[in-house]
Amino acid sequence: MAAVYKTLSSSSNGDKVPAGEKKIRQRVLMLSSRGTTYRHRHLLQDLYSLMPHSRKEAKFDSKSKLHQLNELAELYNCNNVLFFEARKGQDLYAWMSKAPNGPTVKFHLQNLHTMEELNFIGNCLKGSRPLLSFDAAFEKQAHLRVIKELFTQIFGVPKTARKVKPFVDHVMGFTIADGKIWIRVYQISETEPGKKKTANGEEADAEPVPTPKKSKGKPEFDVSLVEIGPRFVLTPIVIQEASFGGPIIYENKEFVSPNQIRSDLRRGKAGKYNRRTEETMEAKIRRGDLGLNSHGGRKNEKDPLSDKVLFA
Repeated sequence: MAAVYKTLSSSSNGDKVPAGEKKIRQRVLMLSSRGTTYRHRHLLQDLYSLMPHSRKEAKFDSKSKLHQLNELAELYNCNNVLFFEARKGQDLYAWMSKAPNGPTVKFHLQNLHTMEELNFIGNCLKGSRPLLSFDAAFEKQAHLRVIKELFTQIFGVPKTARKVKPFVDHVMGFTIADGKIWIRVYQISETEPGKKKTANGEEADAEPVPTPKKSKGKPEFDVSLVEIGPRFVLTPIVIQEASFGGPIIYENKEFVSPNQIRSDLRRGKAGKYNRRTEETMEAKIRRGDLGLNSHGGRKNEKDPLSDKVLFA
């Protein structure tokens, strides 16, 4: 595992809270609905291990009375809620809310890969704080700025969290492409200039290089990013003004539900079968009109010179 970075600077005057001022605490309540698959549960466990300021609870039974999550958040002294809603055993929706006043953002979560599936060589210290890296496109639209602020408060681990360690050794990247938000997690890997990492993650001696220069008493190192996982893609659907309720302040008109996509695919397959059946019936009728069928269709005209007519 690569060396980690201490976030406590020599001048810690900015970290002290003035007397009489209330310290802001961020806690996240993480839970899922009934019907989640093992991959959904593993993703929830991976996020829980990366967020020391979170609290994971049992499954939530109701899918229609989501406003009850505000009461659960108040019960467990949490001001953020991350709720995974499973539909039909294959579709996963993520609800992120700032309890108790809102806002609430509903995402469609897809292309998820857990840490166990990826088998990346990256690793990070359990309980460490992440750096949040946002795409510049988050500042271009109003609803993306709301989503960025919500991500900051949910995934950003405060210094005063109970299980947090004073290190920063991984980065969470949020990138926007094709109207979707792509989330990746990387380890901050620090290596000496004279060494390079192999495919197994082990350090090997490279070509001899001069001794690294020191800046202010600290040697310089080569810093690189190694992916840890998990990775997934979020598609924003709606943004509600309140926490799990209230008027809709943003709606993604381009979003098509996966249930509708599957319905269109089934309808397309059924249409192929119907067209093939109609072509078969038209071919039979055409052959009957031409007198090519032994049974059915148009009857052939009687020949006046045939034996059946002459000797009737």
